[in-house]
This record gives sequence, C-alpha cells and structure tokens, in this order.
Amino acid sequence: MLVVHPSLPVKSVKELIALARARPGELTYASAGAGTTSHLAGELFKSMTKGDITHVPYKGNAPAITDLLSGQTSMLFATLPTVLPQVQANRLRGLAVLGSTRSPAIPEMPTLAESGLKGFEVSNWTGVFASAGTPAAVVSKLNAEIVRVMRLPEVQARLPKEGLSFAPSTPQQFAAFVKSEKEKWGQLVKAIGVKVD
Repeated sequence: MLVVHPSLPVKSVKELIALARARPGELTYASAGAGTTSHLAGELFKSMTKGDITHVPYKGNAPAITDLLSGQTSMLFATLPTVLPQVQANRLRGLAVLGSTRSPAIPEMPTLAESGLKGFEVSNWTGVFASAGTPAAVVSKLNAEIVRVMRLPEVQARLPKEGLSFAPSTPQQFAAFVKSEKEKWGQLVKAIGVKVD
C-alpha cells in the first residue's frame, strides 16, 4: 500500500503526483532499505510520474514506519499487513494498493493503476523452489500438495485477513512468472543504478 503522513495535503494519488511536481525534491519516501521491494516500488513510482522524490533508506520496515508516523518522511510503499492497522487508526493515510487488484482486506482502496498509473504493479510474492535437477515427477507432486493445502478452507479464510491471496500455478507457469519479474525489476535496477548497502 502507498501510505502518506496525514499532514501531507493529499487525498489521492493524483494529488500526490501534483504535489511532488509542484515541490521538486521536498517530498521523501521511506523504504526498508536499498534494493528492497519498498525501495524499488518508490523508484518505479518516481520513474512513472517523473516526480523528484528523495529516497530515505532504513534498516527494515519498523524504523521506516516509525519515522513516517512521526512525520520525518512523507510517504512509504509497504506491505499491507505492516501499515493497514495504522491506516485504520487514521495515523497514516492510505492512497492506493500496489497490486493489480484491490485487496479483500481493504476493498474500498483503489489500486495505483486505477488511480492513474496504468501498468503499476508491485507485489511481494512467495514461491516454493526446488534444487536444480529435481525430477519433474517430484516437482509435480510437491506442486499438487502445496496447491491442495493452500486451498483448504481454513487457509483460504485466513489469507484475506492478512492481506494475502493465493495464486495457484503449475511449475511452468511459476517459472515464467519468475522470469518476467526478473526482467521487469532488472531493467529498473539497471536504469536507476540501485546498489544494495
């Protein structure tokens, strides 16, 4: 989710973009550190909006959120579970979710794509990998069991409460997804010269 400090005079992504363009270099975005998803989301936002927003890296989400809450920074791109309680308590203002679809945890919140940034999609994802050379039959069996467990009613009931969703795929589909993510983020990292501290 893209969140801002409540003192920032914006209520939408369009207003945030306009403010960033009107006040180049004044706005800051916190991240969990150089090279993290929150950092790359901020850089993608900057490149798509042509905004001059300063990156402030922290050593993890907790200090980044703490300084945003105190007004030391202007905004943050963070995982939904880490900032949703602060948004619900009106300590931070949520402007949009970063994924391709609205979150069941906060369905009234638009996506960044719906907010005018077509093609913007950032999501933390988790996958299961096996060692190279693992027999295809073993990979197929593992995939089937993981999908079966993830589809259990108790698991499906818990995921939306955590701001998560399950996207089942075949091993081949997952390999293609990983390749596409590598290409997408690799291009951005090269374009902006990200260095991991």
